[in-house]
Amino acid sequence: MRAVYAAAAAHVPAPPEQVFALITDWPRHPEWMFMTTARRVGEDGLEAYTGLRPLGFLDTMTITHWEPPFLMRVDHTGRVVRGRGAIRVRPDGDGSRVVWAEELLVPFGALGVAAWPFIRPLVNAVARRSLRKLAALLPAS
Repeated sequence: MRAVYAAAAAHVPAPPEQVFALITDWPRHPEWMFMTTARRVGEDGLEAYTGLRPLGFLDTMTITHWEPPFLMRVDHTGRVVRGRGAIRVRPDGDGSRVVWAEELLVPFGALGVAAWPFIRPLVNAVARRSLRKLAALLPAS
């Protein structure tokens, strides 16, 4: 499998502690993350379902690095989504800068690799939209 990359960034008008707390408030994910619910499973596990049941997929993850309020890294271990992801939060002027980055192993072999240039803009747009919604949930500090 070949690795591909997707990323998005946004300014959020709140301090890193508030931003990170909302990002990791798993029951609140539907409020900002596009068509996604999430829950913690055990000490280091996460499950996120993206889509409208029954059309969607389960993204299972293991938290590999936890450094509140600045960084969370995960390994995606699901059938569809595999690879690594990170969300970084850092102070930025009157708020925070959030960077969401993914290094993913493309599913579906050569077909997935060939399709990625067409899918990547959509994945990045959805991530940017989600981060804008996250920013709108937090009041300016």
